[in-house]
Amino acid sequence: MQSTFPVTTQSVEATMDLGAEVADALSPGAVIALDGDLGAGKTHFVKGLARGLGYAALEVRSPTFTIVQVHEGGTMPLYHFDAYRVGSPGEFVDLGFEEYVYGDGVTVVEWPRRVEDLLPEHTLWLRLEHVSESERRISRNH
Repeated sequence: MQSTFPVTTQSVEATMDLGAEVADALSPGAVIALDGDLGAGKTHFVKGLARGLGYAALEVRSPTFTIVQVHEGGTMPLYHFDAYRVGSPGEFVDLGFEEYVYGDGVTVVEWPRRVEDLLPEHTLWLRLEHVSESERRISRNH
């Protein structure tokens, strides 16, 4: 895994490659919180992460309206959450969030500040920021 953050990626593909690199270092129960503005590259990072876990990147879409997408069949399950439209952390609890987060897969949460109190202490917080139209800066956050 890229051990030195921050990292600046030069393209969507490079952001996805970084996600795949991070996936190589993950174990079951890993939780990643992706913080950043709209269009900062959070879902592209997850596409790369998914690829690194053995899924087709095309399977990954932003779960803004479904709140969670579950991917199974790779090296370990991938639980992709989007808290953008969540009214309260209780909605996440009602979805069984704790079963996912403390399960045998990798959990990724976009817009994590909305459910911050539900995230375990070992959560890897990453912030994605626009540098230019094609560049993104990814840094450890929190």
